[in-house]
Amino acid sequence: MKKRIFLWVFTILVALPISAQVLQNIDEIAPFSEGLAAVRKGQQWGFINEEGKLVIEFRDDIYTSPKVDVTKTDVLSVKYPMFNEGLCLIKNTVEDGVPVFGFIDKTGAVVIKPQFLNVFPFKNGFTTAVLFDKTFKGENEFKLKIYEYKFFDVRLNTAGEITDYFEKRDHIQMTIKRYEMPEIGAKIISENLVATQKAGKGWSINKL
Repeated sequence: MKKRIFLWVFTILVALPISAQVLQNIDEIAPFSEGLAAVRKGQQWGFINEEGKLVIEFRDDIYTSPKVDVTKTDVLSVKYPMFNEGLCLIKNTVEDGVPVFGFIDKTGAVVIKPQFLNVFPFKNGFTTAVLFDKTFKGENEFKLKIYEYKFFDVRLNTAGEITDYFEKRDHIQMTIKRYEMPEIGAKIISENLVATQKAGKGWSINKL
């Protein structure tokens, strides 16, 4: 009799739905975007899918703005890590801590290496950004390495290919104490048009 009761209780327990706990000790959960949601532990972010599975491991290069500015549409507006057209912003640092930005895909692979000082979100496969280019030129008499720095407003696609160079940018200080994030001087306004800005001369509309 006792054996029958035990089997009956065991059968009921097996039939009951079990709530599986998939992640613990999460500090913050972002909204879902394109089927993935960012989750934060300490200073690191990862991504879960809609089943709660961690599909991108926790890492410290996923970007959020330390001071979100809702009046902006560039990297300063990023409150949560989110995927847009299959890509999510990451951040690295160069030159005494100056931030540069790139993108990972939904596997966590870096598909656009961090090389931009500012970037707009992708739309219809393209965006504009401020490109930071550093070229080694040699050494001086003291054996110190000499570099040439160039900055451009550019258009790029979701594969990371730079399709257009616009204005050359000057007067960007690459030391963190003097650095100010540059505004992007090129905006895509339609499939075939881009607006570019020259210092003191306002905006010009150009065909792509």
